[in-house]
Amino acid sequence: MTAKPAAPSPSVYSIAIFVHDIGRAIEFYRDKLALPLDKQGSFGAEFFGDGTRIGVHPAVHHDARNLVGRHTGITLQVPDLLHFCGELHERGVRFVSEPTQQSWGIMAMVADPDGNVLALWEDRLPETAEHQVPIDQADGAS
Repeated sequence: MTAKPAAPSPSVYSIAIFVHDIGRAIEFYRDKLALPLDKQGSFGAEFFGDGTRIGVHPAVHHDARNLVGRHTGITLQVPDLLHFCGELHERGVRFVSEPTQQSWGIMAMVADPDGNVLALWEDRLPETAEHQVPIDQADGAS
């Protein structure tokens, strides 16, 4: 008996962020966050980095307008977050929260010109054990 081939599983292609001003959004994501602009058109713009696309789209419909200016739920991994955040400050990016050491890494939050919030994260554990949470306790297990 021949085994059935496994069905292909879906993968993330893009993440959508709705904005009021595409020009301002392109300037922010391309020039301030340094994401490579891949496509631009009447749909908005698409930025490509490490396999996943971030699309910024004009909020022309009522439902889309209600999604502008919220926390996106997007986390961008940055190898040297403290240095990158210094560059973002120089570029005039608005920080919702400055880089903060957590038990699972360093995180900062920034907002685009329409108030959409993105997290920036570096996978770097604290140097002192007092700030680290044991793995078996990190998820609430006892």
